[in-house]
Amino acid sequence: MNPTALLLATFILSIVGLFAFIWSMRKGLFDATSSGARSIFSKDEIGQTEEPSATAQQRRSLQGVTNANERDSVSQEGVSPTEIAAREAADRSSALPAYVLFACAAVWLVVASAAGLLASVKLHAPDLLTDTAWLTFGRLRTIHLNGVAYGWAPMGLLGLAIWLLPRLLHTPLQGGRLVILGAALWNGGLIAGLGGLAVGISAGMEWLEIPWQIGSLFAIGGMLIGLPLVFMLPRRKVHHLYVSVWYMGAALFWFPILYIVAKIPGVHFGVEQATMNWWYGHSVLGLFYTPMSIAIIYYLLPKIIGRPVRSYNLSLLGFWTLAFFYGQVGAHHLIGGPIPEWLITLSIVQSVMMIIPVLAFSINQHLTLKGYFSALKHSPVLRFIFFGACMYTVASVQGSLEALRSLNAVTHFTHFTVAHAHLGMYGFVSMVIFGGIYFAMPRVVNMPWPKPALISWHFWLVVAGFSIYIITLSIGGILQGLVLLDPARPFMDSVAVTLPWLKGRSIGGAMMTLGHLIFAYHLALMIIRSSSVPSSVPAPAPAPQQITA
Repeated sequence: MNPTALLLATFILSIVGLFAFIWSMRKGLFDATSSGARSIFSKDEIGQTEEPSATAQQRRSLQGVTNANERDSVSQEGVSPTEIAAREAADRSSALPAYVLFACAAVWLVVASAAGLLASVKLHAPDLLTDTAWLTFGRLRTIHLNGVAYGWAPMGLLGLAIWLLPRLLHTPLQGGRLVILGAALWNGGLIAGLGGLAVGISAGMEWLEIPWQIGSLFAIGGMLIGLPLVFMLPRRKVHHLYVSVWYMGAALFWFPILYIVAKIPGVHFGVEQATMNWWYGHSVLGLFYTPMSIAIIYYLLPKIIGRPVRSYNLSLLGFWTLAFFYGQVGAHHLIGGPIPEWLITLSIVQSVMMIIPVLAFSINQHLTLKGYFSALKHSPVLRFIFFGACMYTVASVQGSLEALRSLNAVTHFTHFTVAHAHLGMYGFVSMVIFGGIYFAMPRVVNMPWPKPALISWHFWLVVAGFSIYIITLSIGGILQGLVLLDPARPFMDSVAVTLPWLKGRSIGGAMMTLGHLIFAYHLALMIIRSSSVPSSVPAPAPAPQQITA
């Protein structure tokens, strides 16, 4: 393929996209009054906050922030009892499948955190627990990655998607038993896969270590969990599909395709196998975890502050540009490798173009929260998803810059890349999942969080630990890369220079793990106490007196 023609085509397409963007602005497609943005609100609901994880005092303060900004929209009547009943019915229909998926997510979070922390300590204490094969660094690190990538993150995101779909489509969940069956297959595959990794059975490709005979359960389980969307779309009672449905639907469609293509046995060999490996590794982040997380933000952020997304069409622009640009970014991980130069150049171009959907999302988030930033003091869920949204911006811009050959020459093969990966998968995706579960669980089990103070402890512990983790590992990675580029220095210098920063990483990781234990304990406590609550007891919200409080 002619690289000049390829780059020219990409440039022309980008220019056409830019003119389409300008045209849409002139035609008013970015007006703040788009009816699509209001479709997640019931009649008279705009101006009413919804924050089930907050205390009564926090809800009153949060409503005060909204009242000060939405004087013209606040209804004295609130949401009608009919609307409340319909929403409660939607929540009940998805409660059990969501409950199962959230519980699985919490278990995998604890397992993956323990493996990750121990692997981190081994980087500066390599003689620790070396007598047991499955506790060696290579296996623990792989268990940690797969525990997060196929345990914690997908279980949490899929649970939130299943819980949100009835609300977004205004129809009860269809195929709930298929979701539970899919979750059973998925988790059975993960247990077998992690067990195999522990005893040394690995396919040897990052993100794809679990052998295809076991990994195929992920594709089957994922398809079963995604089927309710197919069943519910024809039965939906809304005319307009909110942007969150676009993101979720695409992600549920993309994941099985990505995994099946990547794991087809006997097809990928040699250099092509490496290319496929990073096509999958990056695409699963950008075409599954990212759209699912963005979908959750686009629902929760407006609902918490009682204000529609500021620019609905900007959210659609972000969706289409994400779908168009993300599929080819993975090859920038192979800069310097024996693959066609045009493929790497195309990947770099696409990586830089990803700035467009990221800016579309970031600007939209800022405009929506403008005037409402004080709500962060009163909403525990908003803190998590706001932090996650900010980290999405930082991780994506950093990723685009890392794809450039000049910067890649320093950061490639260093701990900086590990820090960048955690910026996306933890700072963005995991924080959104935490916020989403804190929002959904009170509806799922029909009771408020038993100890709201633990939510704050969780948030500040993981934010502090994550900050230490990212800063120390990024600095250590840059120093490591500079030493590796110096031909006059021995390789061991690049190892020694990272040691103090790796200890900082373990300190940050320990704080994050402590936060995870608090989260898991709080969730377990809630589940235990909910077993004694009669199912006839109404959910803590949305109730008219609480929404309008």
